[in-house]
Amino acid sequence: MANVDVVNLSGEKVGTLELDDALFGPEAVNEALLWEAVKHYRASLRQGTAATKNRKLVAGSGKKLWKQKGTGRARIGSVRSPLWRHGGTVHGPQPRSYEYPFPRKKLLGALRSALASKLADGKLVVVDSLELKEPKTKAYRAALDKLGVTRTALVVENSKTLSRNLLLGARNLEGVELVLNNEVHPYDLLRYERAIFSAGAIEQLTGMLEKNTSKKRLAATEAA
Repeated sequence: MANVDVVNLSGEKVGTLELDDALFGPEAVNEALLWEAVKHYRASLRQGTAATKNRKLVAGSGKKLWKQKGTGRARIGSVRSPLWRHGGTVHGPQPRSYEYPFPRKKLLGALRSALASKLADGKLVVVDSLELKEPKTKAYRAALDKLGVTRTALVVENSKTLSRNLLLGARNLEGVELVLNNEVHPYDLLRYERAIFSAGAIEQLTGMLEKNTSKKRLAATEAA
């Protein structure tokens, strides 16, 4: 079992949390799966609003410019022809969605890999509680400084214990994003330098991942 220190918002160690090696061991990091998860996430962010005007949409008369034969010039039907300047565009981009299906099992596998990578790099911090007496940004900035956050951080709280003080105090912190444990995405863990979990959030998240991992092992055993 891998062990991680549990600290308070003052940076003082208050306990230890055991983590499953199957989830947080070095062999749990799958870079190819992480790449797929990030690609899928970024693709879903694309607006897909690029558009060009085809022959039907471009401005211009539809009248035939000259008769078909006898002029010695090439035949032409309309000034909107793609062959002409200011004519329509052929096979240009049209509004579309770049989203595509991504299996839930692969997403959970990428989440395990991202967590294991953060732990291996020493960038995973577990705090006993993220609650402060006052909802002040300055107080949370001081707490993050004591936790070693010098650049960016992803703060993860349990959905059942999210407080108003944390929500108000962390929302204006530059380079800091607050998410719930059931909303964590591998892209978020890779995007931010440090990941700060409350003890309740990491326990609930790892419990869900362990449950899905055990189902995967059971299915593999039955198939064998």
